[in-house]
Amino acid sequence: MKKMIFSLVAVLLAACAPEQTYNPPQKAVEVKEVVFAKGADVSWLTQMESEGLTFKNAAGETTECMQLLCDDCGVNGIRLRVWVNPEEGWNNIDDVLVKARRAASLGLAVMIDFHFSDTWADPANQKVPAKWAYHGIDGLCKDVRDHVTEMLEKLKAYDVTPQWVQIGNETRGGLMYPLGELGNGANTAKLFNAGYDAVKAIFPEARVIIHLDSGDTLWLYTRMFDYLKENDGRYDMIGMSFYPATDTWESQTNTLISNIKTVASAYSKPVMICEIGMSWDQGAVCKRMIQKIMDEFGQGGETLKGIFYWEPEAPSGYNGGYQLGCFRDGSPTEALDPFKN
Repeated sequence: MKKMIFSLVAVLLAACAPEQTYNPPQKAVEVKEVVFAKGADVSWLTQMESEGLTFKNAAGETTECMQLLCDDCGVNGIRLRVWVNPEEGWNNIDDVLVKARRAASLGLAVMIDFHFSDTWADPANQKVPAKWAYHGIDGLCKDVRDHVTEMLEKLKAYDVTPQWVQIGNETRGGLMYPLGELGNGANTAKLFNAGYDAVKAIFPEARVIIHLDSGDTLWLYTRMFDYLKENDGRYDMIGMSFYPATDTWESQTNTLISNIKTVASAYSKPVMICEIGMSWDQGAVCKRMIQKIMDEFGQGGETLKGIFYWEPEAPSGYNGGYQLGCFRDGSPTEALDPFKN
């Protein structure tokens, strides 16, 4: 019966996911828990592959991107965003499952990043998925539980166990506006808790992250995490994004380091840098920035649990102008060299 169920799941995945150019193995290998994540968000990967983009290792050989990041850059974790019902299918549950299985087959730890949107969720965009648009707060809490449960149950069916799960993406002002926006009483905390409880019901050991942008802006963090303390918000880890400018990176990084220490102490939670990046043509500067952070905290995973580079594989100008990857002509620059140590 189990084989029949897995076969049915495989058929459904093939029907629902965008066309893939890579077929992951049927079973994950054992993935050891990562003490300090040296990670990459590669959520664009299957879309890039469908468009014919390829990647080359240090020897100039065409290599699968996750394998390249692992072998040549020291990456030990992969972060993947989940959208509810995206127009073109990329980043939907089935597309994410393909990438998560691939990561697990390489022994890489997995972070799942729920946006709770049909498209990008960030400080300027926290739009309710279209099929949830007319639901009240109780309905949205159920939607969150159901969506998280569906994604995680599919991962579990293929023996993929995420080490971290993000509930919301760059949620400085809450999520799923307007009902989930800060200022609407306990609604924001209710939505976070709905996601937290759904994660723990399936993967009790997974670390649940609440993620904000601008890690060098302290008030965003004190506002949110004071609010969560007052409203019994549940989470295991504080997530940050950090995209410093090339000409001010040193002062911004010093502020980030100070903020990490401040929030870890104030809320008794470790911190994960869930997104980091710098202009693709500033690999040497980016390397210094990442090394500075790692030198400050070490790799013991006490205060800082790790760093994930956001879409390092993206070529300059990809997807309408993204410039913060760290590949040149399909190969990594020196930006990720600190991860090799």
